[in-house]
Amino acid sequence: MHLAAFLNAGPQGTVGWRHPQAADGFLTASHYAHTARVLEQAGFDFAFVPDSLAVPRSLGDSFDPAVQWGTGTPRLDPIPVITIMAAATTHLGLAATSSTGYQEPYNLARTFATLDHLTAGRIGWNVVTSFQDAEARNFGQDRLPGRDARYERAEEFLEVTTRLWDSWSDDALIRDKASGVFGRPDRVEALDHRGPYFSVAGPLGVPRPPQGYPVIIQAGASPSGRDFAARWADVIFCSHESLDSAVDFYRDIKRRVAARGRDPEHVKVLPAATTVVGRDRGEARAKHEAFVDLVTPEAGLSRMAYHVNVDLTRYDLDGPLPPLAEVGVEGHYREIVEFAERERLTIRQIGRWYGARTEGDMVGSATDIADTMERWLDAGAADGFMIQATHVPTAFEEFAVAVAPELRRRGLVRDGYRGDTLRDNLGLPRPARGEWRARAASTAQKAATR
Repeated sequence: MHLAAFLNAGPQGTVGWRHPQAADGFLTASHYAHTARVLEQAGFDFAFVPDSLAVPRSLGDSFDPAVQWGTGTPRLDPIPVITIMAAATTHLGLAATSSTGYQEPYNLARTFATLDHLTAGRIGWNVVTSFQDAEARNFGQDRLPGRDARYERAEEFLEVTTRLWDSWSDDALIRDKASGVFGRPDRVEALDHRGPYFSVAGPLGVPRPPQGYPVIIQAGASPSGRDFAARWADVIFCSHESLDSAVDFYRDIKRRVAARGRDPEHVKVLPAATTVVGRDRGEARAKHEAFVDLVTPEAGLSRMAYHVNVDLTRYDLDGPLPPLAEVGVEGHYREIVEFAERERLTIRQIGRWYGARTEGDMVGSATDIADTMERWLDAGAADGFMIQATHVPTAFEEFAVAVAPELRRRGLVRDGYRGDTLRDNLGLPRPARGEWRARAASTAQKAATR
């Protein structure tokens, strides 16, 4: 089983900042350094920092802090944050989110290659195409391009970025002081790429990363997102309302990966799991209910509206959720629909649930949580879990003290770090130079999307 930690570079979740045990230092370096050390001591494979390029106004176009700031605002730039976390640790992998919609391949390839060198191969990139119109309005657009257009741009972005990482051969540097030979220019290649979205000459100004490519993480749940992940992702982050839907997603992803000629074992699927740990199930349930009491319906609705990219105030909040034709994060929308139809909830009731939900039914003692995780593994729903904390750092500390030792006792997680790089610890091969050719969509596929 692989363990990753979902950590906002800002307030955690909807109302995590309100929890009596939540730290107030999310604007300080020490907060992230301490959390990183906690995760490394617990044996986590990596910590993952999400991002958004806007202050959401997803509910009624408001900046009301009691409503909108439940979506995780403010958010710090994740790159300096993971740099601080890397400096505080030796083995923990660090992954940051960066959008293909509002970045350039050269800048991104340079940043992540640099980080991978400075951390001796512990870096991952969470690829997103952005899902909020508020982000588009910060970059000269009235709204996001359609999903197909965003993935078409992302496809070319990944092709160019991986080609830039491959523009240096692994043996390009010689650094022979006696002879004065620094490197082999014949082992460095230009790209001269010209495509619909990008024109990049190359080569990159940074040698090939220690991992070949930093670990690529993706969370697309739409058909386009799943196809994209099957081509490019090493790790897929997902979220499910039921074990059945998790099994269906897992099987579909592994099938798509195999159809691309890749080994399904080399793509790790990590569903979200929000753990609430108690000495027994009753204590854990009481802790969860106390957390639920902190969530206002408006804050929960804001989080939900942020994820689906639809202002829900246009509907009757005391009526059922109508079908939404185009949504931001399709995976979250499917969870919402599944739960709302089963429980027959109004929009307002859905919001209250969504603001304090614990994905994966992980509320209980360490034994209860380990039982649930083992059941998901045995059912073929996961290769591990993305642990989300109700509040930071205490919820991660509780997991480290109680749940991680129980998982090790059962032999479900490794005892200590076995490899030097994040790829090593995830059991992922190092991509050969030129692997981008196998991962990129075929010419016919590209033409079909235009």
